Amino acid sequence: MATQCRDSEGWRTVSALREFDLSLCFEEGVVFSAILSLFVLAAATRTWHLFRRRSSRVLSRKSHLILRVLLALAFVASSTKLALVLAQKGEVAVLWPFVLEPVALLFAVLLTHLNHTRTRSSSAILLLFWPCYTLGVATWTRSTTWNGFPNDAVALVSLWVVVSLGLLSLALECRSPDDSMSSDTEHPTITANIYSIWSFSWLTPLLRKGVNVPITEDDLPCLVPSDESEKLGESLHHALAKHSSVWVALFTTYGGPYLLAGCFKIIQDSLAFVQPQLLRWFLLFITNYQTAKGWNFIEGPSAFEGFAIALIMFLASLIQTVILHQYFQICFETGMRVRAGLVTNIYKKALVMSNDERGRSSGDIVNLMSVDASRLQDLCTYGLIVVSGPYQIALAFISLYKLLGWSAFTGVGIMIFSIPLNTVIARFLKKMQEKQMKNRDHRTRLMTELLANIKSIKLYAWEYAFMRRILHVRNDLELRMMKRIGIFTALNNTLWGGIPLLVAFSSLAVASIFSEKPLTADVIFPAISLFMLLQFPLAMFSQVTSSVIEAMVSVKRLSNFLHAEELQQDATTRVAKSSLSSGEVVLSIKGGEFAWTRSDVQPTLEDINLTVRRGELVGVLGRVGAGKSSLLSAIIGDMRKIEGEVTLYGSVSYAAQNPWIMSATVRDNILFSHQYDEVFYNLVIEACALKPDLALLPQGDLTEVGEKGKSFESALSGGQRARVALARAVYARADLVLLDDVLAAVDAHVARHVFDNVIGPQGLLATKARILLTNSVAYLKHFDELVYLRRGIILEQGPLPMLMSNPDSEVRKLIETYAANGSSSGTTTPHVSGFATPALSEGDDPTGIAETEAVTEKVIVRRQSYTRALVAPLPSVREASSTGLSKEHTEQGRVKKAVYLQYMQAASKTGFAFLVLAIALQQVVSVLSTYMLRLWGEHNRELGKNLGLRDRYLLGYGLANLASIGLGAASALILWVYCTLRSSKYLHDSMLNSVLHAPLSFFDLTPNGRIMNLFSRDIYVVDQVLGRVMMNLLRTAAMCISILLVITFSFPPFMLIVIPLTWFYVRVTVYYLATSRELKRLDAVSRSPIFAWFSESLAGLSTIRAFDHQPIFIANNARRLDRNQICYLPSVSINRWLAVRLEFVGSVIILCAALFAVVAVVRSNVDAGLVGLVLSYALNTTGALNWLVRSASEVEQNVVSVERIIHYAKELPSEAPFELPDKKPPCGWPSSGRVEFCGYSTKYRPELDFVLKDISITINPCEKIGICGRTGAGKSSLLLALFRIIEPCSGKILIDGVDITEIGLHDLRSSIAIVPQSPDLFEGTLRENIDPLGEHQDVDIWTALQHVRIVHVHLKSYVEDLPQGLDSPVQEGGASLSAGQRQLLCFARALLYKSKILVLDEATSAVDLDTDSEIQDIIRGPTFKDVTILTIAHRLNTIIDYDRILVLAEGSVTEFDSPTTLLANKSSHFYEMAHEAGLIQEEGAEEVET
Repeated sequence: MATQCRDSEGWRTVSALREFDLSLCFEEGVVFSAILSLFVLAAATRTWHLFRRRSSRVLSRKSHLILRVLLALAFVASSTKLALVLAQKGEVAVLWPFVLEPVALLFAVLLTHLNHTRTRSSSAILLLFWPCYTLGVATWTRSTTWNGFPNDAVALVSLWVVVSLGLLSLALECRSPDDSMSSDTEHPTITANIYSIWSFSWLTPLLRKGVNVPITEDDLPCLVPSDESEKLGESLHHALAKHSSVWVALFTTYGGPYLLAGCFKIIQDSLAFVQPQLLRWFLLFITNYQTAKGWNFIEGPSAFEGFAIALIMFLASLIQTVILHQYFQICFETGMRVRAGLVTNIYKKALVMSNDERGRSSGDIVNLMSVDASRLQDLCTYGLIVVSGPYQIALAFISLYKLLGWSAFTGVGIMIFSIPLNTVIARFLKKMQEKQMKNRDHRTRLMTELLANIKSIKLYAWEYAFMRRILHVRNDLELRMMKRIGIFTALNNTLWGGIPLLVAFSSLAVASIFSEKPLTADVIFPAISLFMLLQFPLAMFSQVTSSVIEAMVSVKRLSNFLHAEELQQDATTRVAKSSLSSGEVVLSIKGGEFAWTRSDVQPTLEDINLTVRRGELVGVLGRVGAGKSSLLSAIIGDMRKIEGEVTLYGSVSYAAQNPWIMSATVRDNILFSHQYDEVFYNLVIEACALKPDLALLPQGDLTEVGEKGKSFESALSGGQRARVALARAVYARADLVLLDDVLAAVDAHVARHVFDNVIGPQGLLATKARILLTNSVAYLKHFDELVYLRRGIILEQGPLPMLMSNPDSEVRKLIETYAANGSSSGTTTPHVSGFATPALSEGDDPTGIAETEAVTEKVIVRRQSYTRALVAPLPSVREASSTGLSKEHTEQGRVKKAVYLQYMQAASKTGFAFLVLAIALQQVVSVLSTYMLRLWGEHNRELGKNLGLRDRYLLGYGLANLASIGLGAASALILWVYCTLRSSKYLHDSMLNSVLHAPLSFFDLTPNGRIMNLFSRDIYVVDQVLGRVMMNLLRTAAMCISILLVITFSFPPFMLIVIPLTWFYVRVTVYYLATSRELKRLDAVSRSPIFAWFSESLAGLSTIRAFDHQPIFIANNARRLDRNQICYLPSVSINRWLAVRLEFVGSVIILCAALFAVVAVVRSNVDAGLVGLVLSYALNTTGALNWLVRSASEVEQNVVSVERIIHYAKELPSEAPFELPDKKPPCGWPSSGRVEFCGYSTKYRPELDFVLKDISITINPCEKIGICGRTGAGKSSLLLALFRIIEPCSGKILIDGVDITEIGLHDLRSSIAIVPQSPDLFEGTLRENIDPLGEHQDVDIWTALQHVRIVHVHLKSYVEDLPQGLDSPVQEGGASLSAGQRQLLCFARALLYKSKILVLDEATSAVDLDTDSEIQDIIRGPTFKDVTILTIAHRLNTIIDYDRILVLAEGSVTEFDSPTTLLANKSSHFYEMAHEAGLIQEEGAEEVET
């Protein structure tokens, strides 16, 4: 019978004949049979799966052929052995394994062949089988050769022949079966074998490269296809459609691997609690061996047992390491998938969010993506502790009960008591953290406003006012709260660090009183190990509980967002048409009624009926708030349709009133993901008058422009931004082009050029359907149809002649009112004057008239129909996204020592010295307490009983623990209440001061988000993170030193092992730190574009939807996300790589310490107490060594924040001093307002060309000077020079005889009033916005408001009508006020400061006609009668009645004289510009329209 036992010992497990051995029948019948049976089962299943696959390649490697030959030989050897065993019956204990072995080898041959032809990685089944089988054979060999070599050694020899061939095949099998040259960027795990995956060796080539050269993104492997964001997002999207719960959707999508990780964690926890049992077994062996040596008549255990236990401890430690880090890897990968899936779906949702939900600020939505998605990612990392924690606690108490009996539950009582105490502290901490978050949000809001309005702050000299506001929040609120949080954190840390010590002492003390059995080393040290093991789940459980609560809050927020109402799907019906013929309907609105939100009582648009055909130009007119822009929003589907139908045929393009510019090149902004067609692109550039503008940019159309149109040289003007957005709409060659007041912010001659070449009857868009919204009456005769809106209703509709024939027509009234004095919206050419007089004005271009007989060849080219632009293929994942105009300052290599020294100096060197001393003393006391345990255990063994609380060693242990807790509390308080507070205050205040002193050019080149990142994330790291990781590093370093010293002093030969282990440790650490540093930097760099793209997309939602580009933007978002994941995954995996190797070092230390202990106990007399002491420390090495490198790495990663802050604090360029006490201007300066430019020249940067050249002019007191010139003439540069935003290269500017370069900037800037082009307001009250410095009485503010009117109503009356008057709140950016009101508040500021010089920078360029008229009246009125006024103007009609006109060209003065004199000279530049603007009648240049 195959299962019959032929050995005399029978089926018993442990042999009675041999020391520390299993019986032969158990080895052969159970161990061998189990290994072989499992292999056959696994191999058969895998073979079946592979057999069903199609063959992928032909074998080519010789090694594969050799491998099959070796396995075939092994099969032959095994079959021969079976034949011999069957022939010689009775020679083996159990026949069954000898029958199974050839069957197993047959499957091995088959599996090898199929695996090498149909997969790309080595067979895990074979790789696991041979080591297990070899171990089994080695154990069996020891049993069979116990009494010498067996008589018939055939079975033994043939078995080792099979094993030897198997091990050779194992070595070959470790090589990947994939012959093809794998791509450098392919993920290595696709071809890695199981040992490589377990040990993370697939990362070693990357690390090897990282030591020699800094790692770049191109060196990193691609994602596994299943981990790409698009697929992860799609899977979650389907799950969310099926399940309403976000938790359920996440679990069904990504939960499979996470469950496997849970199983790994439970196994690892079980193994962790096996170690104390193995330690107890080992200490019992030492004690028994010692006793047997002392008493010769007692038979002691075999020395082999000690070596075997040491080996088992080593193997258990290795297995634990492998399982733990596979668990971590799966958790991190799951977290990555959860984040990618959520971010993708949040982005998708944001693109289709209804207006009812648009109340969420873009910051809130970005928070969902950055904070809430990250919280769920973090929960995945440690979330399984919720299950694992209670399991570990239960295991610990079961083990402790077995060791100490009921005494162990004394400790349980203390722990139960500590939980509510901890809960109270946690509750206090939570409340304080919530308050602190509000403080931080308040400071962040102030910083955001400061950066958003930095130009105004510098021009008004408000730096100190804003600094005071920010420092009040920072120092008086945030740091004060931080001190309280620090005290509670120190208390919390002390509690969690002290409770395990208290529990251990109380349990041992109670056991020593009540236990009859003496507490010896084999009980004490395993108990201490268990108490220490208990520390982790208890500490983590509280953290994870709070993480779960945070995650629940986040899931609720995410659920609300992901289930929020979407845009009405049927608001617009889009009918795809490949081509449309002339005159065919492109847009049809019938009986349309639209509202912005569901809750609107009154519809925004009512009874809209509009049909637009191909080739038609439709104009939409109406006063501010009539619903013009809403009409375009209704067409593109942004509004809620209540009634009617909207049908669109073909494609749509759109240029918004507020141009949306992406952070990309000018070309990319125009192409907008369409294919580049050079010929048509150049036509568009020329038609949109962008050619001269692009010529001024350093890299032409390849110049990067960032947020708000910032570029390297200067910000794109409003007009340039509008024309870039227009060029985008034109380039798309859509069937319907929607233009929202695109001519508003451009010069008159540019507006004319754009209309003629793009929008008008002979423009590029002539064959397309166009809808143009305008406040202007300039080109109305060229429109095929006009629509006049009032309060959301189409009041009038039809061609211009028809509307003009009706004397009561609103359009006619509008034209008659404004034809005489020019229009608003960027052009002042009253071409409709043709209706008043038959003659055409000279400003009219004959080609613009339909009746024109001759049409030039160029016009014919333009009139042809252009086919739609094709969408360009997406760039690759690794193609770098725009990172901003200036590259962010980053260091390479290790953080310099100077940074650490500067941080210590900021935190106080004395404080640091005391901190290090407290931590060192704590470790010394900790070693002393453990040494007391050793003495106590040996004392009890010698006495044979316990002395209870009378024992001096037990009391010594208790006092040492108490001292350790006290020193721990002292170190925590020194760190949190002293060092961290000092460093936080110093670093933040230094950086803020430096940033406020930086020149405006720094803010133009640096994205606001980058600066905000320093003031939010980096300051948070200094406040909260850096102190904690520094403390961890110091404590772990002290622990590692103490471990090595204890083991070395106990067993001096251990020093021999320390040398090679130290070499390995240092080598691994060098590998890790070099690569880890760069990977963290790459992760941070690749994370920024995700947030930037998200914020950018939210700002341009209407444009994206109008172009129907949502799929392209979603794909681009996924691309950026994938790029970040490519950097993130190796940065996580590298920690696993390090941990596996360091824990291997720890396992070797355990093995060596145990082996030395066995040798010592055999050769000399070593007590179990010393062995227990050494091994309890050795068992801690694994974690301690790992944490030492991790802590060092964390410190280095986080100290990068200090490095960045110090760079900003000490190395930013600085403006001239704000104040020069010894060079103060005279009191009451300037008294008259005389301004002189004396040979003034300047440039933006030394390497660039001059922007102002030899300007020499004198402006007399109280003169009104108009400044004009074409784009790039130097108008804005002149203004910046006056405020010393740019400094002179030569020459000087005198104000009332004072050289402005010789006084402080604040003295200069506070003496000149300015009304900027974009009125900047801040969150706060109206009073704070009008008088941020708080220098004026309320009476003065009311007087200033009384002089300012809006639509015939004094601003004073408007403010008085508000419930809180001057204390009425103003939203961020002044969102609660209209554009006109914001502009008038800026005038109120200028009036309040009563300066003798007032600068107006395009102050009325983008307001409606009524507001413009009111502002002009204020300027010309008595209020500014005694003030010198300098006005930069697009529209010449606003400065035509000024005293003198300054005309600039290419940075030089071309003309400077009165308007009458300049207009009298027909060859003057001003005459030419006025002619283009239509300000001159054909009869004569002298006749100026006013």
